[in-house]
Amino acid sequence: MGFLSRLDLQRSLQTLSVLQWIPVYVILGAIPILLIPYFLVFTKFWMVSVLALAWLAYDWNTHSQGGRRSAWVRNWTLWKYFQNYFPVKLVKTYDLPPKHNYIIANHPHGILSYGVFINFATEATGFARIFPGITPYVGTLEGMFWIPIVREYIMSMGVCPVSELALKYLLTQKGSGNAVVVVVGGAAEALLCRPKASTILLKQRKGFVKLALQTGSYLVPSYSFGENEVYNQETFPEGTWIRLFQKTFQDTFKKIIGLTLCTFHGQGFTRGSWGFLPFNQPITTVVGEPLPLPRIERPNKKTVDKYHALYISALRKLFDQHKVQYGLSETQELTIL
Repeated sequence: MGFLSRLDLQRSLQTLSVLQWIPVYVILGAIPILLIPYFLVFTKFWMVSVLALAWLAYDWNTHSQGGRRSAWVRNWTLWKYFQNYFPVKLVKTYDLPPKHNYIIANHPHGILSYGVFINFATEATGFARIFPGITPYVGTLEGMFWIPIVREYIMSMGVCPVSELALKYLLTQKGSGNAVVVVVGGAAEALLCRPKASTILLKQRKGFVKLALQTGSYLVPSYSFGENEVYNQETFPEGTWIRLFQKTFQDTFKKIIGLTLCTFHGQGFTRGSWGFLPFNQPITTVVGEPLPLPRIERPNKKTVDKYHALYISALRKLFDQHKVQYGLSETQELTIL
């Protein structure tokens, strides 16, 4: 096989590895929700639905108590192809000693948070090697764990609900050396995602600081440079009918399933075409210096505000130190809403 043929094969495998990611959640997520009631009532396979729901009820607390992570799944070769598609990179600036627990707060959300997924939910960039002794857990919507099959798949990668119950359990009941990863801006921040933009939602997002104080965990800022570059988002002028329609549809979608619907596009299968594959733009997640916090069971507002301000300062410092190296201009500022 010639060099060009091998290169084409590598690129094809990288594309397929990314292409499978969203449909997997659609197929494994939407189909069980839609089909279980049908099979439960109208077909001879009704027992399959009963067994799936029975297992879900029996195993209900597992996802909030650390789940069932699998080193084998986290090390699939699939994720290396996924990582190399962009490529995605994980950069350590300080050690994270295993004698502590950590809340790694990540920014920005982007459209689909590729950097967080590859760096912390898989071993494609070598998390275990870069941060020895630390076990990462990536927080996501609770609703993902209500879906048979999907819950098993994501638990195997160390994904957990971004709920107070689940995060407190990981930070207080599983010893030390645990790191929960939270994308602080959430799905709402996806609406701010645009190439070369560095606007995040943080001013009123203080729950992660309160949780760090309640559990005595260290706060760690992290920023995924390039996350906003992998898709173009379409926005429409305020006051136009299409903007009103977009906002109404987004609000309804969020109320129903808890996600923010963005109007975005990337590239297609051929050069210059339009599609939903992300652009081949590098994503570099830089993990900053851990900020030690005291353990306070019931921190008051003043204390939370104090450490929230310290966290913002640490995040700005991290952003300014690395922005030029990873594609932004010297004059670019981190805008916090």
